[in-house]
Amino acid sequence: MIERRLLKNVDFVLIFVVLFIMVAGLLMIYSATRTNAWGDPFYFAKRQALWMVLSLAVVIIFLGFDYTGFPRWSSIMYLVNLGLLAAVLLVGKQALGAQSWIQVGPFVVQPSEFAKIMIILTLANHLARYEGRIETWWDFLSPFIHVGVPVLLILRQPDLGTALVFLAILFGMLFVAGAPLGRLLGVFGGGLALAVGAIVGHLKYGWWIPLKDYQLKRLIVFVDPGVDPMGAGYHIIQSRIAIGSGGILGKGLFAGTQNQLDFLPERHTDFIFSVIGEELGFVGGALLLVLLFVLLWRGIIIASKAKDLYGTLVATGVVSLYTFHILVNVGMAVGVMPVTGLPLPFVSYGGSSLLSNSIGLALLLNVYMRRRKILF
Repeated sequence: MIERRLLKNVDFVLIFVVLFIMVAGLLMIYSATRTNAWGDPFYFAKRQALWMVLSLAVVIIFLGFDYTGFPRWSSIMYLVNLGLLAAVLLVGKQALGAQSWIQVGPFVVQPSEFAKIMIILTLANHLARYEGRIETWWDFLSPFIHVGVPVLLILRQPDLGTALVFLAILFGMLFVAGAPLGRLLGVFGGGLALAVGAIVGHLKYGWWIPLKDYQLKRLIVFVDPGVDPMGAGYHIIQSRIAIGSGGILGKGLFAGTQNQLDFLPERHTDFIFSVIGEELGFVGGALLLVLLFVLLWRGIIIASKAKDLYGTLVATGVVSLYTFHILVNVGMAVGVMPVTGLPLPFVSYGGSSLLSNSIGLALLLNVYMRRRKILF
């Protein structure tokens, strides 16, 4: 149960913003799937609504636990995390080119979504031990090893998008933990140069790279979708058409042609923002982005007001998670980011994604509720 004295410290602005985003997402999911839902126009909307109720219940449960107790379970969480990711490789279900899902009764869950939350909690505990002073090279490199092991398991699925999310979380938390900016920029620049060089080497000389052919094609068509307009470039082209045709005010709810006539692929998951852009126009898309910005801004405020470094790092990890998902998902829709299959937080269809993002919300609220060292 949540102590009554803590309720006055709840960030209601954050709660209301997220609830509004979730309801808007539910409406757009219905719009995107009502003509292609196996005879029931509410099929996907009802499932998402069920996950919303479950997610809100989980948020309430998480608020009852003091986040400062999580470090005691850090080692167990890390091992459970690795165990779940390994189990996916052994008994996971394959879909859309990746073996990332596990069947749990009537539900299909994606362990890598929950792995993001567990890596935030365990990495926060790891970095908090340095007390804001990351001085030696071991201090700097050990977090990369901590995150690198689960990343390798995720790349084996293969799920490049989720692996990149882990790196975004790592860099965001390292920066706040006191890592020298020069080292971070050096590692980022070196890693980017290595990745580009490996891809060029693969294309010219057949070097091995840890990417499937379809993943490589997505990176290539990002530069020029016209190279494969009916294959890997189809998603980007149709998404651009949908958003561009929406104009300022959009074509109207349930009136988007690219959406309703089934031209836009994965429109209830990866390309939900394209549906918003087509049906609600620039105004609708901009309003959603403002709400998402408020979500991130409240997260940054919570990180700055946490009573300890561990709380600051946990909030930073959640904000880094949300930020990367938003930038990549919206970037995919408008054609300025490669297609990596990352959902839009609290908007895209998907139970595992919604539940993990809601746990992240619970962590932010938890840190904010307990930001004062002594409560009267």
